[in-house]
Amino acid sequence: MNSILTSLAPYLFSFLVILLLLEQISYLNKKKGVPGPALVFPFLGNAVSLVRHPTKFWELQSALATSSGSGFSANYVIGRFVLFIRDTELSHRVFANVRPDGFLLVGHPFGKKLFGDHNLIYMMGQHHKDLRRRIAPNFTPRALSTYTSLQQTIILRHLIHWERLASQRKHEPIALRFLARDMNLDTSQTVFVGPYLGREARERFKLDYNFFNVGLMTLPVDLPGTAFRNARLGVDRLVKTLAVCAEQSKATMQKGQQEPSCLIDFWMQETLRELADATTAGSPPPEHSSDLEIGSYLFDFLFAAQDASTSSLLWAVTLLDSHPDVLAKVREEVESIWSPESDSLITADQLGRMKYTHAVAREVVRYRAPATMVPHIAAVDFPLTETYTIPKGTIVFPSVYESSFQGFNEPDRFDPDRFSDERQEDRLFKRNFLAFGAGAHLCVGQRYALNHLVLFIAMFATLLDFKRHRTDGCDEIAYVPTICPKDDCMVFLSKRCAQYPNLSLD
Repeated sequence: MNSILTSLAPYLFSFLVILLLLEQISYLNKKKGVPGPALVFPFLGNAVSLVRHPTKFWELQSALATSSGSGFSANYVIGRFVLFIRDTELSHRVFANVRPDGFLLVGHPFGKKLFGDHNLIYMMGQHHKDLRRRIAPNFTPRALSTYTSLQQTIILRHLIHWERLASQRKHEPIALRFLARDMNLDTSQTVFVGPYLGREARERFKLDYNFFNVGLMTLPVDLPGTAFRNARLGVDRLVKTLAVCAEQSKATMQKGQQEPSCLIDFWMQETLRELADATTAGSPPPEHSSDLEIGSYLFDFLFAAQDASTSSLLWAVTLLDSHPDVLAKVREEVESIWSPESDSLITADQLGRMKYTHAVAREVVRYRAPATMVPHIAAVDFPLTETYTIPKGTIVFPSVYESSFQGFNEPDRFDPDRFSDERQEDRLFKRNFLAFGAGAHLCVGQRYALNHLVLFIAMFATLLDFKRHRTDGCDEIAYVPTICPKDDCMVFLSKRCAQYPNLSLD
């Protein structure tokens, strides 16, 4: 046996060398002069550096795209050729061609293995349009007003908890990242599925969602005990739980005895009408109306609302601390419209009048776009420029973060006034404001997301005094998987107002 292996060893070695050589040739052929590493590690490529040091990885890709003047750069990750796009107009070419004969949105390099088949991210064409039309009633002014009340009560409950936690720590700072994540998960659960998710289910939900978050930052090794397998199984459980919430909401709305109390109620109210119309016409149930499908789409919403929102909240605290003039103007505006010691919530009308605070929220999102890139896969060979065609199968990363620093006046400066009625840079440079995406997959819940950020800024700034615990590199960007301050936003907190709003926190 040993002699056979010994005689075969040279052939096996030669075969391996040929495979590695062909891999390098394939990479270089796809690269075709695009800036990027000349040689890549076999199969893994630069996956290790991407997972271990994502900030440095993407900074290098950006630097290569900038220095070459091409606006894009190449790399190789786990057997896949990848293209990073910095230039705004080239990014728009990708967003505008999300279709079977252009690009397929993937949301995450290994996302489809985690999210599953019934997912808004991966839908295209008429199916995608139909589903977005069905989702639209979830974000009407009436629905958003309902969510605003829920959001404020939860924000207040958590801010009180944060302040009490800080007082127990005395002179030690607290890290806001996980506290903000828990608050956002509480908010999402309450706004999206409200009374249909009990306390015990919420605790299981929290554990499974943590599995999912960890899995997003690991290699897609789907073996028992791995973080990726735990994440995939966690998503399955989350979707099934949300499907049960959809079933219960249908039963509640079917009775017609109460107004919608959360997002799933608004959704099921419309779905029940469509199901009734289909029954009357003798037609099959409309697409995307099964409980399991709706559970999957609810998970999409949860994912979009959870991590991106946590990122924006942390950067809002960081940027308000480093710009005391902005903080002072926010407090002045909020306190002229709403009393922090009142026994009432901020109304939809009052929220609309907080124009400067809205400008701050939009500038936070521009300055630190939470999801810095939106991965796509080239479904065909796609001519990106006159001289370069993206090969079919390439994972393409249009950078919405980089676009935010193009076009705007002094883009490297945090300046909420750029969104004022006088300057209107949001209109002048609209094509560069890509934090919510563009094209057919433009974020359907962006008004909800901005409202949440404005409410948080208004309440956090007026109810609490805060100061960042500043250390070397604390404000550097970390990918987790959305971006946050490297130190998890360490702050000192104390109570600012004489009393908290007198609201029911049950």
